[in-house]
Amino acid sequence: MSSTSTSRVVLRRFRAHLHNTARCQSALAALAERSIESMRDESIFTDDHIALRLSLRKIIEKEINPYVEQWEQDKIFPAHQVMKLLGSNGFLGVNKPTEYGGLGLDFSYSVAVSEELGNISCGGVPMAIGVQNDMATPALTRFGSDELKKQFLVPTIAGDFVACIGVSEPHAGSDVANITTKAVKDGDDYIINGGKMWITSGMQGDWMCLLANTGGEKAHSNKSLICLPLDTKGVHRAKRIEKIGMQCSDTAQIFFEDVRIPQKYRIGEEGQGFFYQMLQFQEERMFATAGGIAPLENCIALTMDYCRERKVFGKPVLDNQVVHFRLAELATEIELTRSLLYRCVALYVAGNDVTKLASMAKLKAGRLTRELTDSCLQFWGGMGFSAPNPISRAYLDGRLLSIGAGADEVMLSIICKYMGSLPKSAKM
Repeated sequence: MSSTSTSRVVLRRFRAHLHNTARCQSALAALAERSIESMRDESIFTDDHIALRLSLRKIIEKEINPYVEQWEQDKIFPAHQVMKLLGSNGFLGVNKPTEYGGLGLDFSYSVAVSEELGNISCGGVPMAIGVQNDMATPALTRFGSDELKKQFLVPTIAGDFVACIGVSEPHAGSDVANITTKAVKDGDDYIINGGKMWITSGMQGDWMCLLANTGGEKAHSNKSLICLPLDTKGVHRAKRIEKIGMQCSDTAQIFFEDVRIPQKYRIGEEGQGFFYQMLQFQEERMFATAGGIAPLENCIALTMDYCRERKVFGKPVLDNQVVHFRLAELATEIELTRSLLYRCVALYVAGNDVTKLASMAKLKAGRLTRELTDSCLQFWGGMGFSAPNPISRAYLDGRLLSIGAGADEVMLSIICKYMGSLPKSAKM
């Protein structure tokens, strides 16, 4: 083929790419509008929730999504820039007290925010925002001293600090009780030694909500949560961890070598860290479930649009019953997941313990994400296996939902515990 012919082929493909991109954006925009309208029918949402989402959508469309492709290529996004943008617009403290810079709203507003964050066209950015909002700060908000909140919570809500959550270790991921990082008392200080793994925003973070053993033999009562500034002497950000998905997420391995910090940096009572973290997990798992809904709806919308255009054996792929029936089944599963989430949120806002339901919702969301993205990728054929591609990205990014914030198997164990079917030898 001559160079001229090759150029023409490339140009045709480029024009087709632009056309498909514009068409996809149009389909997603229409879906986003329908999702807003559907909120009016939900009992947990009001016009204020809708206004909050619409405001966030403008930021996502103008300040985040146009840069996602570059951030994915760079394998990092500017966390301080994004957090400051969101913090200055009130999106990092939606359900946090007004005296510390939050909006003072209930958790249902955080869920509305999380759903809209799902319209960011990658998984890494919303995950980091979720860490900032609903993983690193709930225990500090609820149990921290006023001094600690002013030092760590206020700048985190404002977006001046990037926060991390330090629970997982190389040999203790979902098995939180078996962490080995220690914080030993020395006068009025703690001396911390150990390490944490898979820390979101770990390379750029300013502080970590650290879970460490602070004394005692019982695994569930010998831990404390500590606010740890990551510029403290002895904190070593060892490396950025390579992953199959969430490419722009800054994920780090961090070691602590004789790190000295004041005991006043401890959140709440000593020995209550495991309990505080379990409470933190409730919000984390609901936030994660909510954030997974829009990507799944987007996958179906994009797949329907693509399969209308793609023809096999003389007719559109979408006209095959196996395809449109399968997409209908998956859309039904999304609605069931959404209903479970909203019930869970309503009970939580009313003051109930929703550990079982939050675990169920997160389990369902993770499994559905794997199932749905796999089906959609299959219908895209070779294009689905190509990159960059919104379906292949959703397939890879979404895989984490069944692992992070407690693996599926841990969710099942929690559910069994509440059902009374967990064997005594396996009590958590």
